[in-house]
Amino acid sequence: MTTTSSSRRAAAADVDAQPPRYAYHYCNVRPGLPPVSGPQVFGERASAINTLRDKWLNGTELTYYFYDQPSDGQTVMLADGSSRFVPWAGPAEQKQALRKAFESWAKLGLGLQFKEVPSREQAMVRIGFMAGDGSWSYVGRALLDVAADERTMNIGWDVTQDLDTAIHEIGHTLGFNHEHQNPFSGIVWDEEKVYAALAAPPNRWSRQKTHFNILRKLDETTVEGTTWDPSSVMHYPFGPGLIRQPAQFQTEPLQPPGGLSAHDIAQVRKIYPAQPPVNELRELVLAESRRLQIAAGGQIDLRIKPARTRSYQLATFGEADTLLALYEDVAGDLKFRGGDDDSGEDRNAQLKLRLQRGRSYVLRVRLYYAAAAGETAVMWW
Repeated sequence: MTTTSSSRRAAAADVDAQPPRYAYHYCNVRPGLPPVSGPQVFGERASAINTLRDKWLNGTELTYYFYDQPSDGQTVMLADGSSRFVPWAGPAEQKQALRKAFESWAKLGLGLQFKEVPSREQAMVRIGFMAGDGSWSYVGRALLDVAADERTMNIGWDVTQDLDTAIHEIGHTLGFNHEHQNPFSGIVWDEEKVYAALAAPPNRWSRQKTHFNILRKLDETTVEGTTWDPSSVMHYPFGPGLIRQPAQFQTEPLQPPGGLSAHDIAQVRKIYPAQPPVNELRELVLAESRRLQIAAGGQIDLRIKPARTRSYQLATFGEADTLLALYEDVAGDLKFRGGDDDSGEDRNAQLKLRLQRGRSYVLRVRLYYAAAAGETAVMWW
């Protein structure tokens, strides 16, 4: 993601600066989950798993926290061999810009929910404002592997007049990758010009970082469809001459218009459609298997009400790739209790948990892929 003076992600070039500045300041994305692969995972199955592997179960409440304590930060080494402490806390204006960016996604009526929380211990998304560290986020569910006292997102420059940077970073948190790395884009780079441009300020990137964020093509199995969206908020702008093909960008910039594109909106609504209220979910009866009448990529949420306090097992059955997650319903607030993902493995997802009599739980099941329609079921006993 980048910054611009006109609400797009660019920092205006200083033509008198030496060495020459590049026109755009970019997001340095952190990795997502690695694609599933193997002798038995290829073709349609690989695509079905990998297009959703980074995505959250629909209905997830993404809690976020802004670092705000003077002690939050890290010590960095300087060129002269000395060190200094750099805080992660940011000003109120920056935090408010991030809240507006979350609202840009939330107002689309998604199944996901966003909630600001007062402590890092409560947060899945932990946002810092460390100057000099660039703007970045982990992709989707990969942030669950980040240590609880570390950032999952950083905003490295002023986004009060550059909301697209914040929207872009949240897009990564939702599981979306850089659109200019879409393998179906047809972009042919002038690679040495790209390396030279990104080595200059304000990015000062190594060749490795430039390759990872720009030149590297995403694995085809991780991309749904074959449509390239150069208007996406997840697409960098590029100056003229860095792109050889399409030919028009040899002489003119590739400049997304800003904000969420129509394709961005359609995609996020497809992956995270609006959810029915939790109190309207159908109950999964104890010891009765329920066939999953959902297509690959679909999800079903079911209510569980144990009559006794004891250990229970919950599992899927059939030749399929699934993700199971169980939540306890605490006055309408769903608290995660356990999960299992069997995608790409020769087994079925299974949980063994102690459930309490008189309490209510919600079981979410994502079907990545099934070898045959209608032959996958879920049961608890």
